[in-house]
Amino acid sequence: MIKKTNTRWAIAAVSLVVAGSLISTPASAKKRHKRHRHHSSGSYSQSYSQSSEMNSKVDALEAQMRAMQDELSSLRANAGAGASSADTAKVQELDAWMQEAKSKPARSKDNMVFFRGGFARNDQRPHATTSNLNNDGCNISGLVDCNSSDKDGWYFGAGFDFSLDDDLFGMMHNTEVLAELAFDYNEFGTFTGNVTGAPGFGAPGGVPNSASTATQSQLRLTAAPKIKFFKGSKLRPWIIPAGFTLNVMSPPSQANTITHLMPAMHFGGGVDYNIWENIYVGADVRYNWAFNKLDSSVNTNGLTAGGYLGIGF
Repeated sequence: MIKKTNTRWAIAAVSLVVAGSLISTPASAKKRHKRHRHHSSGSYSQSYSQSSEMNSKVDALEAQMRAMQDELSSLRANAGAGASSADTAKVQELDAWMQEAKSKPARSKDNMVFFRGGFARNDQRPHATTSNLNNDGCNISGLVDCNSSDKDGWYFGAGFDFSLDDDLFGMMHNTEVLAELAFDYNEFGTFTGNVTGAPGFGAPGGVPNSASTATQSQLRLTAAPKIKFFKGSKLRPWIIPAGFTLNVMSPPSQANTITHLMPAMHFGGGVDYNIWENIYVGADVRYNWAFNKLDSSVNTNGLTAGGYLGIGF
């Protein structure tokens, strides 16, 4: 039905153009006749006869044009009424899609690099380190306690989030899944240890080992999934249900002077806020839990709490 209607429109349009050309030609001839009829008074009757005939043709063509215009109007009305419901629904669907696409905001910058820092605390004071003596030897020397100064400390670090999915793999709308890779440096104060090698150590009247001060530090490398809620809004809370952390202790534990690595599980939660363009600020709390202890005595479990500055890309 629609194809036939389009064909009829085309034929009618061509007919209008041809009719317009025919009308313009007799009308021009009519004007020329009026301009020049005083030059030939002898042929007046002949010219008058031709003019009358042309005027009749012009009137007939004008009547035909009006009929064609009426037909075109009728065709337009019939085309609108005769369109199938499927075609109408398709057009409406496309129109709705275009309106939705126009109303959508620009694509957000879902990936992020962040810089973080704040408070760190281990579940127990890390044992000291560089002395070749055992704990009792350190205490006998009277110089130090072989533990670090405190369980509390500070940390700073950086990392980045990489967006994997926008709707929790089809399970929850506007819930983003990201992969986080991060590292942070933790420092828990200084300790004073004994350094061996002083002459006469252990002999009567001998000189005790000399004291040495060192910093108790810990490096954490983390890889974890991050679930971030409310995609598209400025305020977005998130959680890390479970991730992987590798703890690097430095200096190494008392029992072994080789730097130790301790794997652990990583949990966390936080929230960030888009303050301007692709700049974000946020706060988080994280906890690292190892299944056992270094040298059966050093506990690397602990938490961090602080803030971060993020840049989306």
